[in-house]
Amino acid sequence: MMGALSEFRLMRATSAADAVRLRGEFPASRFIAGGTDLLPNMRRGLTGAEVLIDLGGVDEIRELRRDGDVLRIGAGVTLATLSADPTVVARLHALAQAALAVAGPTHRRAATLGGNLCLDTRCQYYNQSEDWRRGNDFCMKRSGDVCRVAPKSSRCYAAFSGDVAPALLALGAEVEVLGPQGLRRLPLTDFYIDDGMAWLALGPDELLVAVMVPLVAGRTSAYEKIRVRGAIDFPLGGVAVALRRDGELIGELRVACTGVSSRPEFIAGLDELVGKPLDDAALATMERHLKRGIQPMETTLVSVPYRRRATPLLAKRLVRRLWDEARQGA
Repeated sequence: MMGALSEFRLMRATSAADAVRLRGEFPASRFIAGGTDLLPNMRRGLTGAEVLIDLGGVDEIRELRRDGDVLRIGAGVTLATLSADPTVVARLHALAQAALAVAGPTHRRAATLGGNLCLDTRCQYYNQSEDWRRGNDFCMKRSGDVCRVAPKSSRCYAAFSGDVAPALLALGAEVEVLGPQGLRRLPLTDFYIDDGMAWLALGPDELLVAVMVPLVAGRTSAYEKIRVRGAIDFPLGGVAVALRRDGELIGELRVACTGVSSRPEFIAGLDELVGKPLDDAALATMERHLKRGIQPMETTLVSVPYRRRATPLLAKRLVRRLWDEARQGA
């Protein structure tokens, strides 16, 4: 059961630079765009803010444009807009599928790309009411000193469960971040940290401005997730695949996962399959690398062994499907 929102001041930023200035001026503040994750968490007592900095008036983060072979997507673009954009649907299918897989239609009309990329980590011990958490003596992520998922650990194992991040990792995206020292650009792989309490490589007064996604000729992609219900639910495990087929050989294979670690995981080591056929041995190699790259913990009501088995199976299913589709489209 949710409680009432705590009191806060709402300040409207007029530009990305103005938003960063306000964040520095009011340290106990948070950025808000769609608010579909932040506001419920504030009502649960999971997070608080004396000031919310509204990004709704920052036009520069709502731009979606193609610059040659790169699609630049502002962090304020809604998931509904993203899932219906013709270039995204035609050239970045995994991204369109991931955006469409988030929550429900009304959420997607408000929720933004940046919000989903910065989604708070969660687990069955943390995402509860204040009374429930107090009765269990809280947890490391909020008000306590023990991670209920791994009680002997010195870190938090809450899981990252955003849908869009694995699609963008598989597609080789980069991000633009604005701070008091100016604009910096980094690979999306470097944007995340494997820690449930500090999962973003963002400074306290930095703002995610945009995402740049390369448009690679001949590349096909897809995203799917395991969830209890066919809509609304966060992923128990999600997989994005980007693949390029060169005749009967693998030209490129990139895989990323969500819901199975404290960050979205880009699966390393798959370059060794380039130039080889997609046979049982290749799929077994991919599965080995994937199992090595994920770390499902007791963060959901579904068992860890199930998620550990189901995630590689989902990846193999997607790879086979994309491989067959690429042959038909050749």
